[in-house]
Amino acid sequence: MSATSFLHYIQYEKRFSPHTVTAYSKDLEQFLYYIKEECGIDSVEAVEHTHIRGWLVYLISQGLTARTANRKLSTLKAYFKFLVRRQHLASDPTAKASAPKVGKRLPAALKKTELGHLFNHISFEEGYPGSRNRMLLELLYSTGMRRSEAIRLRVEDVDLGRMVVLVHGKGGKDRLIPISRELAENLQAYLLEREQAFPTGGFLFLTEKGAPLYPKLVYNIVHKYLSMVTSNEQRGPHVLRHSFATHLSENGASLEAIKALLGHASLASTQVYTHNSIERLQQVYQKAHPKAGPSGD
Repeated sequence: MSATSFLHYIQYEKRFSPHTVTAYSKDLEQFLYYIKEECGIDSVEAVEHTHIRGWLVYLISQGLTARTANRKLSTLKAYFKFLVRRQHLASDPTAKASAPKVGKRLPAALKKTELGHLFNHISFEEGYPGSRNRMLLELLYSTGMRRSEAIRLRVEDVDLGRMVVLVHGKGGKDRLIPISRELAENLQAYLLEREQAFPTGGFLFLTEKGAPLYPKLVYNIVHKYLSMVTSNEQRGPHVLRHSFATHLSENGASLEAIKALLGHASLASTQVYTHNSIERLQQVYQKAHPKAGPSGD
């Protein structure tokens, strides 16, 4: 049974999009070419799981990402499942093939210039909503707290005298995060404006009707303002947390310190947020290593 039968099946019976059918067709063509040229196999009946694994290794060696290799493996799984259902094959050789591990995708940290433009040049609306939105953005970036932690933050958790904020983290674990003098002054001004609109105490951030903020509203606020200063695809609250950790790391903060500030249970989690790009590492190497100069002297 040829690959054409399978492609007709997904196109006319499964009604896959033309784009998907084309992608499946290319994937199958590449695989059939591989087993013929590299394994000497002319028929899919002779394909075993070792050939599938070999193909995946070959794809990775050619520079394809694990994500792309997994997509191509999904094509093969669908193809061989089709052949088994049509009784063309007795067993599925992809059943024992493990998908390559895909690295965790990280949000891109915002540039410091972008954040500077956000806080120094973007105009926020008048009244309490504008003050709240600015303070929410500033606090998320300046402390690295999670969206849920910002929502739960209460007025009494802000200690302007000691310049710390008490954050109620995951699993009931509280932590103190220090704040700068500038942020403390901005928080004091925000609290004064908040008290003019709502009773003293309660949640730090409120809706215009005096209710606590909710996750979707926080996301919408952050996305709105980040869209004004960055072209990053990710513009939600988490990118501010990631930017906080990345900028601390770039300025020499230890992983242990960043771990404590973020409220992570293990250093492994912190390392995900404080990765250094290969470009930055290359720059450091070129400047610092004695053998990295043009002459290698």
